[in-house]
Formats: sequence, C-alpha cells, structure tokens
Amino acid sequence: MSESSNQFEEDYLSDFIRYLKVVRGLSVNTIQNYERDIRKFQTFLTENSNHNLMTFDVLDIKAFLSDLTLKHLAPNSRARVISSLRQLSRYFLKEKIRSDDPSRLIELPKKARPLPKQLTVSEVDALLKAPDVSDLIGLRDRTIFELMYATGLRVSELTHLTVGEVHLDTQIIRVIGKGNKERLIPIANQAMFWLQRYLEDSRPTLVGRSKGEPSTIFFLNRRGEGFTRQGIWKNLKKYVVKAGIKKVVSPHVLRHSFASHLIQNGADLRIIQELLGHSDISTTEIYTHLDQVHLRKIYKNSHPRQ
Repeated sequence: MSESSNQFEEDYLSDFIRYLKVVRGLSVNTIQNYERDIRKFQTFLTENSNHNLMTFDVLDIKAFLSDLTLKHLAPNSRARVISSLRQLSRYFLKEKIRSDDPSRLIELPKKARPLPKQLTVSEVDALLKAPDVSDLIGLRDRTIFELMYATGLRVSELTHLTVGEVHLDTQIIRVIGKGNKERLIPIANQAMFWLQRYLEDSRPTLVGRSKGEPSTIFFLNRRGEGFTRQGIWKNLKKYVVKAGIKKVVSPHVLRHSFASHLIQNGADLRIIQELLGHSDISTTEIYTHLDQVHLRKIYKNSHPRQ
C-alpha cells in the first residue's frame, strides 16, 4: 500500500474514533477496545492480504477470525472483534468511504454466559475489615469497599464520582452510568458511617496534597488526585490477600456480590435492575441463576436424605 493510501487509512480511522466518542457517546473503555481490535485486523491485513481497511472483504474477516480461533481467543472476545469491524464497516458505508459492508455476512459466535463470580457474606466481611482504619489511607479504602458493596457501583462509576453527587443529607448518591444514564442509589447506614468518617478524617488531608486546583472527585489517591480503575484494582488485590480470600477478586466481583446477596435475601429483580443500571432485565436475570445454585447448595447440605 502506498504512503498516501496509508495516510488516508489513518485519517479515516481517526475520524471513526472521533465519531464513536462525539456522536455515539461511547465510553473510553469501549472505544479503546474497538480501536485495539481494528488495529489487530489492520496488522493482519498488512501481513496476510493485499487489502486494507477500505477494501477488505468477507474472506479477510473469516481468515482473521480463524487466526484468532487458532490463538484460542474466547468466543466472547471474537464476538467483540466482529462488533468492532461491523461498527467500522457501517461508518465507512455511511460516509461513502466504501460501497459495501462485508461484516454483515459474518455471524456472531454464540456467547457463553458463565455465572458471575461472587463472594460469600463472610468473605465480604473479611475484606471490609482488612484495611487499617486508624490510617487515613486505610480509612479511605474501607470506605471505597463499603460503598461498592452497598451500592453495586461499577469501578468506572466509582472513580468518576464527585463530592456533589454524594448526598449524605438524603442518603442518596447520583450516578452517571453507561450511556450517560443517570440513576439514584440509596446509601445503607453502614456505608453512610464510613462515608462521613472519610469526609471528616481522610479526604481533607488528601485534598491538601494536590499540587493544582483541589479535585472535586470524591475518592482521592495519595497525591490528592482521582483514582484510575487500575488503582482501585491494585488496592483491592492487596486487601484480598490480607483477608485470606483464595479467590480472584476484581472490583466487578463486589458488584456481583451486591446483586447476588440482595437476590438471596428476597429483593425484587426489577429493583436490582434499577440499582445496577441495567437497560435490559435479561442482564439482571443471571443473578436468579446464582440464587438457584445457592438454594441447591443449601438443600444438599441441609436435607436429611442427602
């Protein structure tokens, strides 16, 4: 491919990424995943085909997917790759960069829906007690975990939470979730206690460490700046080990635990859907399967004929 063609391709790809951000309003994570998938396909075309992003055909897509299968990429990940290429093809078609959409001839692989991992109530208790709350960092971390378990927040929602969105007077937090959808989540009494302590005994010191304007982000790192998702994950991993929990625990496991424990205690599925910010009830229904597993375990351990 000539140098000018390369530049055209890069320009069109940059326009597509901008379109996803500005027009579609997709999250940073989703856009990064799309771009990563397309870049991999671009490299594959360079090494295995005479085509580029403006001229690839259905055979190129099939060859790429076959290569990913040989590399043992999971069905869910392959489905995301197809979705990325579909978005690109439709955009190019809409903008008249190309006259066809070869991705429409590709079927999505069947997605596996494994049951989400969760912690037991005793494991959650051990995790919440792991931080040393006599230290301002430990107090902050205890508050983070208490709030995540009390509300089911996504880690991205937690890291973007601002002081103005936490309403202690009404025990409500205002969350901007996926697709910029707003939802209001009540704060349980235990979480309220730790939020108040963090605001009084930890956050003022952390704010004072900022070298620039004081941040409005609610949870701050040691430098008085907002957390990254990776920062939350790293902290959680440390406390999971300290609590003696032998499972692999991500921030999303606390979200799953929140929903699963509500189901086990009789909460209505529609309420949980609202609290989690799921647009489709079918996404929430997977927690009913977890509840059935929980019930079968209780039955097996408790019934005299087992």
